[in-house]
Amino acid sequence: MYEYRQQPWKTLYLTYQTITTTAIRVPIWVVLSMFRSGRPVETWSFKKTMMTKLLKHMITVLEKVGGRAPAPKHLAIAGGANVKGNWVYPAEHLIVGDVKQWAEDAGVGCIRIPGYWFEKKGDNRKAGEPAKPGEKVVYALHGGGYGGQSAHPSDLASNVPRGILEYAKTVSRAFTLEFRLSTGPPNEAANSFPAALIDAVAGYNYLVNEVGFLTQNIIVEGDSAGGNLALALVRYLIENKDAGIPSFPAPPHDLILLSPWADLGTSHKIEGTSVYTNVKTDFIDLLHPSRLVPNFLGPFGLDIANRNRYISPASTAPTMEKVSFNGFPRTFIVAGGAEVLRDQIRTLRDRMVVDLGSSQVEYYEPAGAVHDYLIFLWFEPERTETLEAIARWLASE
Repeated sequence: MYEYRQQPWKTLYLTYQTITTTAIRVPIWVVLSMFRSGRPVETWSFKKTMMTKLLKHMITVLEKVGGRAPAPKHLAIAGGANVKGNWVYPAEHLIVGDVKQWAEDAGVGCIRIPGYWFEKKGDNRKAGEPAKPGEKVVYALHGGGYGGQSAHPSDLASNVPRGILEYAKTVSRAFTLEFRLSTGPPNEAANSFPAALIDAVAGYNYLVNEVGFLTQNIIVEGDSAGGNLALALVRYLIENKDAGIPSFPAPPHDLILLSPWADLGTSHKIEGTSVYTNVKTDFIDLLHPSRLVPNFLGPFGLDIANRNRYISPASTAPTMEKVSFNGFPRTFIVAGGAEVLRDQIRTLRDRMVVDLGSSQVEYYEPAGAVHDYLIFLWFEPERTETLEAIARWLASE
């Protein structure tokens, strides 16, 4: 990674990639994609094929030059058209037990972070306006491998809460949290586990004890790494509900997991699993070296991902501690049939069904869908069909 991070190699590499992609790769992709037999998934449209190929190549290039341009992050509320931001203040009094110990071990504290409000089209309410009686809200945790993307309305991840608000008549607002992202070499190491979880607890506390949402009206949603964080947040609320802390919020009523990253360890990286079989149909590649997991785990090292219930609830490693989903809310799980995380998401589904019962776990898997496809407006008709399924599920109780 980051082979061409320094100048002038960065400029030379990007120039080379621009020329070769425009003059060679794209024409070859066009010719091959004209025939269904030349597409990674034969049912894909020409547009879907081209966009997925280009996306995968762009990710490979960006990993070699050190990532994307700076995006909004936890240090400030970023402005913009129709942007409604609020500060979320630390909830240090709510951090107890194992998470408190892990935070001390990692040197992670509680800080003030931003969050952003989304509304249905035509609505115009103040940021953080008190909840109305019976009002439901989506608490959205974005993906990006704990090291990228943003909660800001300008980010690609914002297509998820916007999509849910568009199709779900029972939900009026969404709140997205700008939790801290993990960094590491060649940059300064910062914000490792459990920083994002501490922030997620603060954001949930903000919705309940400041804005006034009843927990039975909160829908926690997370995509990709945000799905991992959503699972960790709900687990934390359940495991510590009897800690004797005044105003400690109860778990949410609903949980939506979109392509959740449920195993950060190595237990699903086995030949014959979707990590290998779907590498040609997905735009992410778990076999490709990445700094995301090491940066997130920080001082705890890679081994913790094979045994920690908060980090890898779908791990099948021999060292994995007991994982229970007793007390979890009803859950809607989405996986793409063509994504590399598919098998670990199926493991997660099976474990949740054992503890909660099949009536409490809804599973949705479009055959040709890639990882986290709800963030892509062009991934149709799967995106619309999935949002409609989520809306029906939300209205079913």
